[in-house]
Amino acid sequence: MTHGEHGGQLGEEFFTPGSSSFTEFLAAHRPELLATRRVLPDGMRADDDRVPHGTTVLALTYRDGVLIAGDRRATMGNLIAQRDLEKVHPADDHTAVAFAGTVGLALDMVKLYQVELTHFEKIEGTPMTLGGKARRLAGMIRENLGQAMQGLAVVPLLTGYDPARPEGERGRIFGFDLAGGLYEKRDFHAEGSGSPFARGALKKLYHRDMTRREAALAALQALWDAADDDSATGGPDLGRRIYPIVSVITEDGFERLTEPETAALAHEMIEHRGSRPDGPAAAL
Repeated sequence: MTHGEHGGQLGEEFFTPGSSSFTEFLAAHRPELLATRRVLPDGMRADDDRVPHGTTVLALTYRDGVLIAGDRRATMGNLIAQRDLEKVHPADDHTAVAFAGTVGLALDMVKLYQVELTHFEKIEGTPMTLGGKARRLAGMIRENLGQAMQGLAVVPLLTGYDPARPEGERGRIFGFDLAGGLYEKRDFHAEGSGSPFARGALKKLYHRDMTRREAALAALQALWDAADDDSATGGPDLGRRIYPIVSVITEDGFERLTEPETAALAHEMIEHRGSRPDGPAAAL
């Protein structure tokens, strides 16, 4: 209910005990505000040439936690719709979400998910567990199934730092399918149209005891390989000074690498690619 409908006062629903889920509260009282509930008219499908799509995102665990990264390109069919899209976002202090798929819906879903976690903590007085956060995001994806079947799909990638896990295993990665299926990934994962190439690169570069610098370089190498074979994925744009977003989550919380740090690593990688275009070889 709006303030106007109650003379500027909050409605009764705001004072009635119920679920700690903001999404469920909204679905019960203002379902029209949930973008993921809207379905196209029967027989209609989204046109890929008119709806921006974003790829590619990836994550990998490393010595101190977990790293999550994404390229910056959004496409509409064969056209570049945006060159500096941000696909990696903090969900709370120790959790981050990235997305591939329909940009508009994905950004709405990320904002709703951020509110969902904050609302739960305020109602319950304690943060949600990382497993609970993953299950809650899976439920939100499931709510979008109707639109996904009509071509408006969102595929998130969730990462977090879990202090309840043994040391060295606290960085966790979760992948999802279009129907809200939840899958915990080991070591690394990627989503989006360039993900097969990114996973292939990470497969040869990854090792569990990576430093932050090694993990960031591996992510940039993987995104470069994805861009090399997938036209929807954008590599570092040196002329426009647009670089992939690289963020880490450790015991100290979420941190996005500064643009100068990411730029320096990108330039270093590109310089090495000049003498070895296929990238570094896997260690034996």
